[in-house]
Amino acid sequence: MPTECSDPSANTLMDLIAGHRVTAVVYVAAKLGIPDLLFEGPKTAAELARLTDTDQRSLLRLMRGLLTLAICTEAADARFLLTEMGTRLAARSERSLKAWVLVEGEMLRAGWSGLIESIRTGKTAGELAGLGQERFERLADSQQAGLFNEGMASVTRVTLPDVLAACDFSGISTLMDVGGGLGELMSAILTKYPSMRGIVFDLPYCADGARRNLTAAGVAKRAEFVGGSFFKSVPRGADAIVLKSIIHDWNDERCVRILQNCHSALKHGARLTVIDRAIPGNLEPNAEHLSAILSDLNMLRGAGGCERTESEHRDLLSESGFRVTRVVAAGRLSLIEAAVA
Repeated sequence: MPTECSDPSANTLMDLIAGHRVTAVVYVAAKLGIPDLLFEGPKTAAELARLTDTDQRSLLRLMRGLLTLAICTEAADARFLLTEMGTRLAARSERSLKAWVLVEGEMLRAGWSGLIESIRTGKTAGELAGLGQERFERLADSQQAGLFNEGMASVTRVTLPDVLAACDFSGISTLMDVGGGLGELMSAILTKYPSMRGIVFDLPYCADGARRNLTAAGVAKRAEFVGGSFFKSVPRGADAIVLKSIIHDWNDERCVRILQNCHSALKHGARLTVIDRAIPGNLEPNAEHLSAILSDLNMLRGAGGCERTESEHRDLLSESGFRVTRVVAAGRLSLIEAAVA
């Protein structure tokens, strides 16, 4: 088995190679509910093993992994406590990422084993399996639909402070979130803008979850869910449209179709806001740029889309009848604002 050596570059490379093990440790902890138990209060490995019905010695080894990942700490009395970062793995945390960890561990991780075939062929995992490009339609009929939607909602929750700080939706009477999923973004926007009305537009299977979230946020009276496919058409009735984490899912041809349908639904001069990543022109070896490129490769395996540069976003919008008016950063995302030309 590999061991540490005195060459720092070799050690760094070996750590990168073993990155999949980190994903496995975090996923298993979340799946067992360990962060949920520690969210209630500190516990020993023996207590955690009893509550999770696991082998105590093996569970202790997992907890040591969580210690080294700064997900928890250990007190003098051998009880484990969550760090601030670790609390985000608990379902009851305000901005929990537990659902996304489960998506990563149960839906995405296995698919990456076939990345080499996607690199060789340019095809998604679904296309290589003879299933075509309709990934989200297939997902709607699967048992994983609920988990995926919750995972996406949890990622949106984490990005909300940056997005809301960068976006000014004041003056908009009715805003439509195209591909709005469970309404997490719309709930936050309507909460911030109490005179605004909202429309969440997505595949029909998202309806119940979206209505629950809108009701829980206290904005249901000012919001509605409309079911449909943005590849076919986008309903009229909104003064502006927002698309968050949608464009990166699809190839250029499909993106233009979505954007043209949005264009047809809006009046001249109306605003469209794309919230997605923008790959920097000059990539550097840092966490921010790595995150963007790993997301890009995930799109290659998944729905067949990609992360784009600012210039590529501009080209897509121009081809679809929009004029870009502003591009601003929002954490790891970018806001590309455009007007109907």
